[in-house]
Amino acid sequence: MPLKIMTKVCSKSHRFSISRFLLHKVAESRKRMLSCNASGIYQWPALAASLVLLLLVSCSSAPKYQVSSYANGNNNPVPDYSNLYYWAAHPYKHDPSDSLPVRYRKDYQDSSVDVFFIYPTTYTDKSKIAAEPNGGSRWNANINDDSLNAKTDYTTILNQATPFNHYRVFSPRYRQAHYQSFFIADSISKPFFETAYADVKAAFEYYMVHNNGGRPFIIASHSQGTVHAARLIKELIENNPLAQKMVAAYLIGMPVRTDYFASVLPCKDSLQTGCFVSWRSFREGYIPPYISQENFKATVINPLTWQMNEEAASRKLNEGTILLKFNRVKTRNVSARVNGNILWTSRPRFLGGIFLKQKNYHIADINFFWKSIRDNVQTRVRKFREASGE
Repeated sequence: MPLKIMTKVCSKSHRFSISRFLLHKVAESRKRMLSCNASGIYQWPALAASLVLLLLVSCSSAPKYQVSSYANGNNNPVPDYSNLYYWAAHPYKHDPSDSLPVRYRKDYQDSSVDVFFIYPTTYTDKSKIAAEPNGGSRWNANINDDSLNAKTDYTTILNQATPFNHYRVFSPRYRQAHYQSFFIADSISKPFFETAYADVKAAFEYYMVHNNGGRPFIIASHSQGTVHAARLIKELIENNPLAQKMVAAYLIGMPVRTDYFASVLPCKDSLQTGCFVSWRSFREGYIPPYISQENFKATVINPLTWQMNEEAASRKLNEGTILLKFNRVKTRNVSARVNGNILWTSRPRFLGGIFLKQKNYHIADINFFWKSIRDNVQTRVRKFREASGE
């Protein structure tokens, strides 16, 4: 039976600064065409450029992280996933993934399904790698960096993991590659991504042995997290008995080729299970030069209709967007339409939004469609149970 739990909402202690989450602006002239690496997932120089979106997804402008509460006492450079410290989100501890906007505080958690969420790049401080401009150990995040861990928890975990928290959420800390890794040659950056993926893989294997208990599960990710999530599915889930337990995968913020997987197919509608969805958000009418140069077909699902066609979905279908305040869910805020390899959305509506010049909405890929994602996850779980008899 589902387990009803108390959930937290965003408070002053959870707030963070928009400016703290902004990434360094990258000139269009520095964007390069995507190049495919050996794994078939892309080392996207374009990703770093896309990360400059003005953050619309915070609780407040107050730069407050609860760093003092992150005392670890373990300086092991490799994460130990038996220690809850090395989980950004875990059902056995209170963390920002438990948060819900006020109107959903009475929602219960169904503990019979799990979500394995892999967060995006939050390791962006250039000073950390200044002494190693050509690569080195500092190009992977220090897993014991309390400030970075707090930043991760009160940005992406709060804003991007919460649409999935109707179910148990697991999100491992991992030695993520610095965002500048997307700018340098693959021959240099490959070890950084390998280190990051090794942690994600180890965390998933630990979770399956010690926490899953035979439950159906969902894979969810954003940005760099999607690079690792796609590979994880390809190597450990696809063509494996585990595939029978995967409800769906939400691989957001990175292009996933339509033919990347052999048997895990793009979801054709809002009801299909064992499939994946993906999209990258840009303002309607805008096609970045590097997108025009892509020589592959990326999977793009409209998160308002859950269709792959290019029919426009009115903002009237959007039942919940989170922008400036986590507790304030805005309805009918942005529309969506598939256009080739990307998702076009209307300009978000908020006070002063008319002055927003940014056209790359990468950081808001999930926030724009927060409620739609939340509802769809529950729909797919229901259909999964009907089909499997669970």
